[in-house]
This record gives sequence, C-alpha cells and structure tokens, in this order.
Amino acid sequence: MATVIVITSGKGGVGKTTTSAAISTGLALCGYKTVVIDFDVGLRNLDLIMGCERRVVYDFVNVIKQESNLRQSLIKDKRVDNLFILPASQTRDKDILDIEGVGRVIDELSESFDYIICDSPAGIERGAFMAMYFADEAVVVTNPEVSSVRDSDRILGLLASKTRRAEQGGKPIKEHLLLTRYDPLRVDKGEMLSVEDVKDILAIPLLGVIPESKAVLQASNAGTPIILEGDSDAGQAYDDAVSRLLGEERMHRFLEVEKKGFFSKFRLFRS
Repeated sequence: MATVIVITSGKGGVGKTTTSAAISTGLALCGYKTVVIDFDVGLRNLDLIMGCERRVVYDFVNVIKQESNLRQSLIKDKRVDNLFILPASQTRDKDILDIEGVGRVIDELSESFDYIICDSPAGIERGAFMAMYFADEAVVVTNPEVSSVRDSDRILGLLASKTRRAEQGGKPIKEHLLLTRYDPLRVDKGEMLSVEDVKDILAIPLLGVIPESKAVLQASNAGTPIILEGDSDAGQAYDDAVSRLLGEERMHRFLEVEKKGFFSKFRLFRS
C-alpha cells in the first residue's frame, strides 16, 4: 500500500506546489515509485512547474468521472524514473471532486505506487478538504509571518478532525512543518518570525527550512523542480527535507546569516 502525503497550508502563495514537485521528485530519485496529484481544479499549476503542460491530454477529473483511465491520464516524467504526474482540470469547477471518486483513484494508485503526493489548493474549501481526507502524513507549508502561521494552525485542526483517519478513530496523521522563504537577515532585524517562533506556535516536528532564493522562481519558470537544482540553497534544503521524511537525520542548514570572510569582504571593497 502506498503512503499518501498531502502538501497543505491555509494561505496561498507559500510554495505548496513548488514543495509538491520537489518532494515527489526527491522521493522518486531515492527509488520510490511516486505519483503527484494536482487537486487545484480550475487553476492547474503543477504541470507547469513539472514541465509537462504540453503533454496533458486527460486529467484527474476525467479519471474520477471515468472518462479516461489512469494509464491514459498519468504523465511519466522525462527526467526522473519512477515519477508520474496526474494533472488537474483547468476547465471544471472544484466542487466536482467527491469522496467516492477521489477514494477510488487513491485506492487504484495505491496498488502500484509507493508514495502518493497530494498537492492541495490553498484555504479550507472543497479541493483542500479532498486533498487531505485520505492522507497518512501531512506536510504543512508556511511562511515565517503571523498570518501564514495562523492559517496553518487552522489546517492542523482540520487534519485532526475532518480526515478519514479522524472519522474512523485511526492513528493520527503524521504532521511535518516546512518553513519556506526563510531569510535569517530579516529574522535578525525583527521583520520575520524565527524558526523557533513558528515551532512554538504550531508545535509539530520541523521537516525543513527552505531559504528565500531566486533559484526557486527561475526553476519554476523553466519547468524544473527546484530539487534538481543541486547547486542552489533551496534545492539542497529540499533534498534534506526529503531525507528527513524518509527517516534520515540531517542537520538543518541556512538558519543563520552567512558570515563573510576576509577575502569576500576584500572583493566587495574592490568592486
């Protein structure tokens, strides 16, 4: 049986889809057969970040409505073995998703995949509820700002009360915190919450801290999951997060302001 992981948050624009692309790619790179599903019906962005937008013929809603099967609808990634994408519909309404249909698709995928990553839309509407309902684990993505953290706290409440595990009295969903767009310099200036601030408020284990990086936008525009950009801080941070998700212990990096040595200061003076 596959492990179902929802990538979720209360606030939009925090990097859920970037995270879904990175984590699914990272798991596949580790040898696990992985599928990532776009639950953002009507807006569909995952295919752009994964670089497969021109290959979409059938989508998630087509499969739910039995207008196509998974073999027709899944898109195999060209760069990474074991990685598949199930895109969202760009023309349907988000209310078209239903528990029975989503459950049927999840069950069928579970027969042949190790991991199912559910890329949730923002907020607490139907699409987000469907994305989290069947989850075994949840990666809660938040920015280090008060409104984002507060909205993530609301999502934790829903994970504890509105999912299949909650309804059936099963083992609680395993929750992970992923802090994105982190800038230690702004933290030092008091312009941004610290890692410890966010951990104290949400009280769930820290999976990773993704530094603010221009490389994320560049990778997204190029249709490349940022984890494949191994020279970037953000790519390395996502690689660390995937390793922790798989049970490996890794130190958290990029939490402190980088200290410049004598020669870097000299070059800066000369420039």
